[in-house]
Amino acid sequence: MIQLTLKHLRYFDALARHRHFGRAAEALALSQPALSLQVKELELILGAPLVERGARQIRLTGLGEDFALRARDILRSVDELGTLAHAASGPLSGRLRLGVIPTVAPYLLPRVMQALAGLYPDLVLRPREAITPKLMRDLGEGRLDLALVALPVSEPSFVETPLFEEEFLLVRHETAAHLPLPALAELPLAPLLLLEEGHCFRDQAIAFCKLPPSPAGEIMEGSSLSTLVQMVGAGIGVTLIPEMAANIEARSAPVALHRLPAPSPRRTIGMVWRRSNPLSDRYAALAEGLRQALLG
Repeated sequence: MIQLTLKHLRYFDALARHRHFGRAAEALALSQPALSLQVKELELILGAPLVERGARQIRLTGLGEDFALRARDILRSVDELGTLAHAASGPLSGRLRLGVIPTVAPYLLPRVMQALAGLYPDLVLRPREAITPKLMRDLGEGRLDLALVALPVSEPSFVETPLFEEEFLLVRHETAAHLPLPALAELPLAPLLLLEEGHCFRDQAIAFCKLPPSPAGEIMEGSSLSTLVQMVGAGIGVTLIPEMAANIEARSAPVALHRLPAPSPRRTIGMVWRRSNPLSDRYAALAEGLRQALLG
């Protein structure tokens, strides 16, 4: 009799995440026929179909959806057992999967990697850049160990540890460098250029300016801070950027940077991890060491 194995669960988890045999097989470094065979074997073990197979994509059956959730929980628990065993062997070492948001990664990640290399020489950092919702999903499902994001994320299953605060700076064309700063209510009329939806920095800018979720004065969304600053340099509107990005982005465009009057907009950058992770105490120590290194 064929027995259910962790391999079956891992293969089906990949298929459930990608919803496509080809992409799932590629992620697993497996041939598509081999993956299909394993899924059929799993369905045989369970005695019921898990997948509705279509020409271009697949859909999970009701049982498949439920099974995918339980399989993911089991796989995460198995990974945490391995982490628990690893925790007993000494200081943090080996692979550490760190997620970083796009408005932090280009500006802070090199310093983070350098600091962690000094604090934990046997740690192998595997950074991944993505927007906050994806990082939180991957963190919750065990595909990341830590995430460096803007706080709060307000998820009870996560531990949040602040590292530092930083201000947002107003970016205007260099010809406006000596003009009075616009009032808060006037920013959307400039117009105000924002990152596309999904970026937490967009949400923070909207909240500061007291704008509706889809501001009428906005004429453009960008996928990066670089794009927004370049558009300001071309004479199209104004934008806000975090202070850590200011010097790097302002070098390549004819723009002027301004601090806004108090209460100035700001964000808190911090580290997040699963509360259930056996290394939670060690991640707290890592976060404190990193905080001191970044502020020192």
